[in-house]
Amino acid sequence: MARRIVPWLGIAAVLIGYPLLAHYTNESGQSGNLGALVAIAPVVLIALVLAWRAPRRLIMLGVLLLACVALWAEWPALEHHFGLVYWLQHVGMQLVLFMTFGRTLIAGRQPLCTRFAYAVHAQVTPQHEAYARQVTLAWTLFFAAMALTSTLLFFLAPLATWSVFANLLTLPLVALMFIGEYWIRRWALPEMRHMRILDALRAYRNTPARPL
Repeated sequence: MARRIVPWLGIAAVLIGYPLLAHYTNESGQSGNLGALVAIAPVVLIALVLAWRAPRRLIMLGVLLLACVALWAEWPALEHHFGLVYWLQHVGMQLVLFMTFGRTLIAGRQPLCTRFAYAVHAQVTPQHEAYARQVTLAWTLFFAAMALTSTLLFFLAPLATWSVFANLLTLPLVALMFIGEYWIRRWALPEMRHMRILDALRAYRNTPARPL
């Protein structure tokens, strides 16, 4: 039991601790070095994982090393503009999710939430398929709105204000979308067996990938 709980606790600590630390560096006016370090750390970590898994590992690791040297050389500039790195991370993630959902709405493709429904339920009715397509559209618009709001706040409002939205409100807003969709689904599809979120995620994860 403990072995199952510890990884989830670690994930929760990262999901909660990193945004709080990032917000602190944005709100404080005297944390340029820490802000730059916290802002760039996820980028370097992801790049390291990708380079390590790349077919030409040594070449990619060498490229990453050169990139780190360049970052070190430009560190003073990064200290003064680390907020831009935070914004690029946040808006980039929203745009990736926007495209992930949105591209499945193209004619001839299976909407992402329809694929999710087939992963969870043995049978999916035409009404459920239509609903799942609408949910896919809702998530697409949600992430587009998140990216647009993030951009407007970053360039038109103080950095601390943007940070509240990006670091403190993003996860709660996503959670509210999940909760709201769940209750709407219960109302729109009352005859369907509704699974718990963790059970649904587990079923989807264990389902072989299908072409989108």
